[in-house]
Amino acid sequence: MEIRPQITLAGVHQQAEDAAEMLASIRAAMLAPMVRKASPTFSADQVATMCEASSRGSFAHKIGSRKDMPAGTLVSNGRKRVFELAEARQWVREYRKAVLRPEGAEAVTISIANFKGGTTKTTTAMTLAQGLTLMGHKVLVIDTDPQASLTTLFGILPDVEIGAKDTIMSLADGSLTTVRPLIRSTYWDGLDLVPAASSLFDAEFMLPSRQGKEGLSGFEFYKVLDLGIDDVRADYDVIIIDSPPALSYLTINALMAANGIIMPLPPETLDFASSTQFWSLFSDLTESMLESRGQTKSFDFINVLLSRVPPKAGRGASTTADAVREWITATYKEKVLPLEIPRTSIASQKSSGFGTVYDSEASDAKDKTYKRARDAYDLFVQHVEVSVRNAWSRQLQADEGLGGLNRSNPQEVVA
Repeated sequence: MEIRPQITLAGVHQQAEDAAEMLASIRAAMLAPMVRKASPTFSADQVATMCEASSRGSFAHKIGSRKDMPAGTLVSNGRKRVFELAEARQWVREYRKAVLRPEGAEAVTISIANFKGGTTKTTTAMTLAQGLTLMGHKVLVIDTDPQASLTTLFGILPDVEIGAKDTIMSLADGSLTTVRPLIRSTYWDGLDLVPAASSLFDAEFMLPSRQGKEGLSGFEFYKVLDLGIDDVRADYDVIIIDSPPALSYLTINALMAANGIIMPLPPETLDFASSTQFWSLFSDLTESMLESRGQTKSFDFINVLLSRVPPKAGRGASTTADAVREWITATYKEKVLPLEIPRTSIASQKSSGFGTVYDSEASDAKDKTYKRARDAYDLFVQHVEVSVRNAWSRQLQADEGLGGLNRSNPQEVVA
């Protein structure tokens, strides 16, 4: 038997370089010839649907009568009208202005969290962000995962284009106290990003180190991100945080900064078991971090999203997924959203191309599999928007009853 040579650290370094080069070449091929991703365009009928217009005819009439609104671009010999994403969003915001963020309310922060990888956590964060912008909202996404998958979905190559100073590592090491300088616009109108890179792993050492050195002077490691977004809460309708697949210092920061938590959960035995560990450890941590200090924390909503759900078994048959789905429903009860994200080939295809179902092309609309996935995500976004609007109402009531106390401070939130 041939004995293979041991792999040295130099070999590991070379493997890292090879992997980075391969990802760069794949990204260039997937995004060619523009390299940077481009947002989709929309037909007049699609924009009318997004606007929830009473009829397509009434929307067409408004296009002709509203000189202050974009008219799109005529194509196909003047028979069709196409709208860029920014133009479509302008119409959506006009039609839906009565249900957008009310004056006096601030961004609702949502953390997407799960211990386990492969649960569509990053895809959920991205599609939720895109879907909310298509409903007229302005969204900021913060990538707190050193693997930087969310950053990659935006067509940005971590570690090559993103350094430690461009990430929330600048909050962790104390060089910044706000995320504002870290925010960058993206290819998707209404959607901004605070990116991540592998250098964020250093935050797992920096935060406890600072706690040990600065704890007596009032530093609390779990409030770094919460305090860091204070400065931009009035600039956005929703802030979405993608967290690492572990209960790390960064994940704790993401959860403590959140008004709401969404856990994507496939109906698989190991995923369900991991979810129970998540809540147990999170409960223990909040008890040791907050309650022992006389603080508390409440969330406007906690949702469990059934994701990567396979088709149900036929009559008289059952699958593991069917059984686990029942476990999830019995365990999380009303927290389980009344919808499921199906496991489809179209989702995998979009992911392999650094995209989601919302990064669609005109030909996708005719695909039944695509429509099933898109309809599921649309329904998911609609449910989350209801929770967001309820959170805004609660904010305004709190301002009236508490004289405008800072809602993001756990000491001022009553469970």
